[in-house]
Amino acid sequence: MAADPQRSQLIPTPSWLRLLQLIGALWTSPNTLIGLVGGALGLLAGARVRWSGRDCALVFQQWPWGPGGAITLGNVILHTGGDLQVACHTYAHRAGRGVEPTIRLDDHERAHVYQYLVLGPLYLPVYLLCGGVSVRNPFERAADHYARFGHGWWP
Repeated sequence: MAADPQRSQLIPTPSWLRLLQLIGALWTSPNTLIGLVGGALGLLAGARVRWSGRDCALVFQQWPWGPGGAITLGNVILHTGGDLQVACHTYAHRAGRGVEPTIRLDDHERAHVYQYLVLGPLYLPVYLLCGGVSVRNPFERAADHYARFGHGWWP
């Protein structure tokens, strides 16, 4: 079960955590820049943008390219749908490794934002070396775990 969004909105974020998020955002700014370029191109093709404080990211919705779903680049989430708060299957479920309950896409992508805040410009090379977009990738499995249980976003 994912973390209760109502509960997480009631607990104020400590100032030390906000400071760490700011440092992480600066550290991952090269990735965020790539996401902003992709998002700006999407705006020209009809995408919409909004800030999500919960996800610590600019979310570009109705992003017009890709097979569907979302991709996170630093503090930017590019989403082909109209609402990031949709149910989706875990990577393990889609790969036939077992039957798992659906998760929320926004929770999964938020885990990637946190991973970017830690690894910064190293994230994309490390992510690709770990298997890219696949069930083999520990970053994807950790994001699925976080979306299911509300903790454990680090591989």
